[in-house]
Amino acid sequence: METLRVSLLQLATLWHDPPGNRKLYGQAMATLAGASDLIVLPETFTSGFSNEAADSAERMEGETVAWMRAQAAATGAAVVGSLPIRAEGGVYNRLLFATPEGELHAYDKRHLFRMAGEHERYAQGRRRVLIPYRGWRILPQICYDLRFPVFMRNRGDYDLILLVANWPAARHAHWRTLLRARAIENLAFVVAVNRVGRDGNGLDYAGGSAVIDPEGRRLVELGPEPQVVTVRLDGESLRAWRARFPADRDADRFILEEDSPS
Repeated sequence: METLRVSLLQLATLWHDPPGNRKLYGQAMATLAGASDLIVLPETFTSGFSNEAADSAERMEGETVAWMRAQAAATGAAVVGSLPIRAEGGVYNRLLFATPEGELHAYDKRHLFRMAGEHERYAQGRRRVLIPYRGWRILPQICYDLRFPVFMRNRGDYDLILLVANWPAARHAHWRTLLRARAIENLAFVVAVNRVGRDGNGLDYAGGSAVIDPEGRRLVELGPEPQVVTVRLDGESLRAWRARFPADRDADRFILEEDSPS
C-alpha cells in the first residue's frame, strides 16, 4: 500500500440546493488539485439528510454524477459522497466513488435510519462493496451503518473504512465512541466525514470528522466549524500493527444471511 492522502470536506451543506452545494464543495475541492488522492464529502451532500429529497432524486446519468467525475479528473483524486439516486427498485441513499481514471463505484446504504423514517422513503441496499484504489482496499459505509459491526466485520478483505455521515450533535458522543471501536476491532483505518451547521429540519451537527488509526488513535478530529483538512495514511504502519497484534486470526467465523446460498 502506498501512502494515501485523504482530504476531509466538513462543510455546512445547503438545504435542498444541489446547484448551490456543487458550487460550495467544488470551490473547496479546487484548492486540493494535485495535493490529495481521495476527497471525501458528507452524506447527502447535495441536499442535506432529508426524506423529501427523495422526490427530486437524480439518476446515474444526472448532473451530480457527471460533476463528480469531472471533479475527480480535475483534482487527480477520487471524489466520494452520497446523494439520493433513483434506480431500479426505488430511491437509494447511494455513496459514489469517482476516480480520476474514470471508474465509478457505488454503495447503497444498508441500514436506513428508521427514527427519521428513512426506511419509508428509501430502498435498502443489500450488497457489501469493496473498492480497490491505489493499493488500498476500501469498505464504504454511510452514517447509521456505523452502529452495525457485523456487516462491517473485516474478513481480511479491507484496509480502510470510509464513512460519510449526517450525524446530529445530540448523539455526538456515540459517534466518537463507535468510530474508535470500528477501527480497533477491524484492525483498519477509519476515515469519517460529517457535516456541520443546522439543517432544514432544525437539527444541529457538530462535525467531528475524524481519521483514526488501527490502534484507535485519532490522527485528526475536527471541531464544529467548517474545515478542510488533508491527512496521510501510512500503509506500512497498518501492516506492522497487524503483524504485531493479529487478533483477526482469532475472530469468530460466521455467514451473514445475505451470504447464504439461496
